[in-house]
Formats: sequence, structure tokens, C-alpha cells
Amino acid sequence: MLISTTPNVEGRKIKEYRGVVFGEVINGIDFTKDFMASITNFMGGRSEEYEQEIIDARADALTEMSQRAEKIGANAIIGVKIDYEPMSIGERGAGMLMVTASGTAVVLE
Repeated sequence: MLISTTPNVEGRKIKEYRGVVFGEVINGIDFTKDFMASITNFMGGRSEEYEQEIIDARADALTEMSQRAEKIGANAIIGVKIDYEPMSIGERGAGMLMVTASGTAVVLE
């Protein structure tokens, strides 16, 4: 599956538009990662725990989007956009991260 942020693919003609496809992932941030990130926040520096969580969630969202495009007969996704949203769930404000990937599923010649 070809995935592109551009509205077309150089050298390839769009034969058919199949529709908008999405991949959504909501990952919880566990206590250990949250605690380590709070120390990093206090001391300064990069939070490898959160960075890895973002990398994993983004990969999962792209995979899910690709699978949905494949199910409707597409061989590429163009105009891809990825959004990140922190979420607080429940009374204690448990940290979660939502990643959404969206794009237009197409059939390229």
C-alpha cells in the first residue's frame, strides 16, 4: 500500500477514488511511563517513554488505515494527515493518547 501526504503520486494516474479512510488508535499511558515523564519534565530533557508511545500509536494508526483501504480495493492512500490528541479519561485523569490517520483511498494505474 502506497501512502503519501501529497494529493497525487508523480508518474501515476489516479484511476478511481474509493473514499476517505481512517485509522484511529487510543493508547493508555501507564503509571511507570507517566512517572518517568514527570521526572523528565522536572529535570528537563526528552521523554523517551512518551516518544516511543507516539511512534507506536502512529504506526498502528497507519496500519489500520491501510487495512481499511485495502478492504475497499485501494492500492494507495493520498493526502494523508495525522492528528495527535492527549486525552484525560475518568475521575483521576488517566493519561491517554489518541492518534488519527486519515487520507483518500485510491486506485492507481
